[in-house]
Amino acid sequence: MIELSGQPLQRRFGGDTLNTAIYLARLLADSPHDVRYLSGMGKDNLSRQLLADWQAEGVDVSHIVIQPGKLPGLYMVETDAQGERSFLYWRSDSAARHYFASGIDFSSLLNPTHLHALYLSGISLALFNEAERQRLLDALQVFKQAGGKIWFDNNFRPSLWSAAQARAGHEAVLALADIGLLTLDDERALYGNEDAEAVASRTLALGCAEVVIKRGGEPCLLAMAGLREEVFATAVPRVVDTTAAGDSFAAGYLASRTLGYSPSQAAAYAHRLSAAVIAHAGAIIPLAAMPLR
Repeated sequence: MIELSGQPLQRRFGGDTLNTAIYLARLLADSPHDVRYLSGMGKDNLSRQLLADWQAEGVDVSHIVIQPGKLPGLYMVETDAQGERSFLYWRSDSAARHYFASGIDFSSLLNPTHLHALYLSGISLALFNEAERQRLLDALQVFKQAGGKIWFDNNFRPSLWSAAQARAGHEAVLALADIGLLTLDDERALYGNEDAEAVASRTLALGCAEVVIKRGGEPCLLAMAGLREEVFATAVPRVVDTTAAGDSFAAGYLASRTLGYSPSQAAAYAHRLSAAVIAHAGAIIPLAAMPLR
């Protein structure tokens, strides 16, 4: 989507899975791994510029489907004195939403001979209508059985769907997920005032193999069968904008695990990347600001 933020307003781009894709592409640039992004875009000049920008970041956009007559979604970010953000959205008629309702051929896209892992979020799930969401879940089951990896970030947005719908959708994906990245505040919005251990235990019981509970500036909790470990967050002298804090954490963690780092090493780097991101305005920080491993 197009992001408007700052005073005076500046135009950038962002979106939860897109932010993660860009940071993943940066972190995996010198590895054998490619990052492909799947969505719908328009034929307008702005859409073409966005695609060019993402390609310049190393993201493969060959699977993005052009939706004639449709435009990118738009959102405005407002931040308070502590850097916490709130959002206003204009996306009900966006190219991406139309694409996700168009009858996607999941069997050809989710081919484990060409695709190692699929990353999606609660926002991704909410963009599908009920019938298309079930088709996606069926395809994920087949992908998983064929050896594909599934990575999921909860990212609950109550403006997109009800808590009951979100719980059902999240649980269906987490039952298949190899890695679940869960923001504690989002889990509490869905399930009540649980602590991180309760969230981790519930998620592992669903079938998710590796769970990371994100708690903002507090230590994250790593949970796997027989293991619990907290990894401290990186201190940030001044929080400028928390946009993409969780998205960048996800990229830092997933890229590190893909490259063979342990869960605790992956979480430590994810915290460092997230800290760098929230010290800058906007979802995507300059390449030079990326922290070293």
